[in-house]
Amino acid sequence: MEYKRGRYSWLLRPILIIFDLLVINVLAFYFFNFNQSSLYYFDIEILNNKHFLYVVYSIFFWMISTSLLRFYEVYRYTSSINIISLIIKQFLAFGIIVYAFIGAFRSIDTPAFTTLKYLLLSFLFISTAKLVSYYILKSYRSFLKGNVRRVVIIGKGEGAQELKQLFTKRKELGYTIKATFANTDSKSYTGNISDSFQFLSNDKSIDEIYCAIDELTEKQVNDYVKYAEINHCNIKFIPKTNKLLTSRLKTDYYNYLPVLSMPEVTLNNDFNKFIKRIFDVVFSSLIIIFILSWLVPLLFIVIKLESKGPLFYKHTRNGINYKEFTCYKFRSLKTNKTIAGTYITQNDKRVTKIGKFLRKTSLDEFPQFYNVLKGDMSVVGPRPHMLSYTDDYSKKIDKYNFIFRHNVKPGVTGLAQVKGYRGEIKNDEDIINRIKYDNFYIENWSLVLDIRIIFQTMINVFKGQKEAY
Repeated sequence: MEYKRGRYSWLLRPILIIFDLLVINVLAFYFFNFNQSSLYYFDIEILNNKHFLYVVYSIFFWMISTSLLRFYEVYRYTSSINIISLIIKQFLAFGIIVYAFIGAFRSIDTPAFTTLKYLLLSFLFISTAKLVSYYILKSYRSFLKGNVRRVVIIGKGEGAQELKQLFTKRKELGYTIKATFANTDSKSYTGNISDSFQFLSNDKSIDEIYCAIDELTEKQVNDYVKYAEINHCNIKFIPKTNKLLTSRLKTDYYNYLPVLSMPEVTLNNDFNKFIKRIFDVVFSSLIIIFILSWLVPLLFIVIKLESKGPLFYKHTRNGINYKEFTCYKFRSLKTNKTIAGTYITQNDKRVTKIGKFLRKTSLDEFPQFYNVLKGDMSVVGPRPHMLSYTDDYSKKIDKYNFIFRHNVKPGVTGLAQVKGYRGEIKNDEDIINRIKYDNFYIENWSLVLDIRIIFQTMINVFKGQKEAY
């Protein structure tokens, strides 16, 4: 029987939202005297029913304020002190919202103390519901063994040990450790790290994987991230307790232990993904119809006349969440056995005459618009690296920053490329700056930024300032 995730705990948040909105609006009808009036600042009559207007107003600003304050982001590892802090912050924010509404109308003749009673009583109900649901879930997990998360812990370090003890002792958190893996001879572990992949492939019920990232190779991190993506489970990273935490990943605290997880970057929220995908499809379609439609047959003849081999060069690259895909380029090298992990260097003898022109003008990259149309790539994003380089680069760069880079689709062009960091990697500074600009792009994405990068790419090509190798 196939294990199904999700259960019913996800319903709690929408139920609490509906309850809170009912409380603030039902009590408003009881406490407030909504008479017909006009706004102080506008000499016009609005709706006669001020209570209806308040309902719309309160729902709108309640949802905005709770979203900004993350009022409903309460998890199993959230402490009761943090919940009380959220309640106080939301009380103050909503108090300002309510007094602003009353101050805008002349005829809502409600004393300030009555408004305060309304706020206090509303939050008494809201706080009670929030705390009672929180403790009911804790009791349900602790005594009835329900609402549990099945987890696997990878690593033997101090952080992994502390997490294991926390999950074992704090039953109310609702974590069940299904297996632990580490490269050690100790019999207290299910197996070594390489055994964990076989275990995960056989057991599809795992909800979360916790990895002591400093004990893993880059390939192992890639494999865990890909498994989590395919099987829709969460992956989290345990840093060394004496290591400075990165701002690239989201940090949660389990008791006092920091745990890092992949953040939901602005670029990956549903609306922005939709906008970016529409832009990618339209832009790549225009390139394919108006440029590649005549360029492909022309280059087929020219490339074939100079050297034997295929028109397109196919190579495997890491995409979003380390997913591998076949990336296309116009072939610019003579056909021979390529040495794994070798980049094209300046004055490389393998480059053909037409290949030099293609690389200088970046025309060799144009087949990647097929990848964009397929959905493997985006027009703008971090450039995809060779698989053999992924592990090498991660040894020179903080793993957390490198993981963050793979949280979005790679691009045909990117911010690092227009800033001059493209082509051959001559020293560590080249790759470090690439990652720096890639991460800046991810954190500050906008459609305007994409358009600016595309125009700057065109300007760089026309000026011939940089030659790609």
